[in-house]
Amino acid sequence: MNINKAIYLTSVANSKDLINDGVPEFAFVGRSNVGKSSLLNYITGKRELAKTSSTPGKTKLVNYFLVNDFRFVDLPGYGFAKVGKSQKDVWSSLMGDYLLSSKSLVLTFLLLDCRHLPTDQDKQMINYLMHYNLPFMIIITKIDKLSKLALNKNIKKIAYELKLREEMFVAVSSQAKLGREKLLDIIEARLSLFEGGK
Repeated sequence: MNINKAIYLTSVANSKDLINDGVPEFAFVGRSNVGKSSLLNYITGKRELAKTSSTPGKTKLVNYFLVNDFRFVDLPGYGFAKVGKSQKDVWSSLMGDYLLSSKSLVLTFLLLDCRHLPTDQDKQMINYLMHYNLPFMIIITKIDKLSKLALNKNIKKIAYELKLREEMFVAVSSQAKLGREKLLDIIEARLSLFEGGK
């Protein structure tokens, strides 16, 4: 798959403003410092598409990006943001409302840092996706930070911890430019299934 167009569309702070127009979407979710914005920029080949920050927890909104004739949706990060409980409730409800209301969500990508075991919040997110029968895959990020041996070992640990098959994992590095083609192949295959099932 070639990315011919990638543009920022809009950011949504309230559930009533979520877009639901039938355009196929791929959602990205994960801890606040897991590298979602860098990944989106890497996949699309647009360095400034999603705003990156050294301060965890900057993604507080549902951010929509038009990519070719489908959309990437960057969901609020969790885990490290320094906000009050009420604000966290808003984020979680907005994210939940998006995941449950979108009629064109093809696949959710949950990002995990290859160097760390999943947190309780990561596990809760996976349980949520499984409970509502929402298709998902795991993106293992920052793989340039480990040797190949250590990476394979950690992926096995993460898969065991989550009770998931390793086939559900795709390893990437925005920094070292690794994994993009595989990820785009997955997106292309899922799009054809989605469109064929309409």
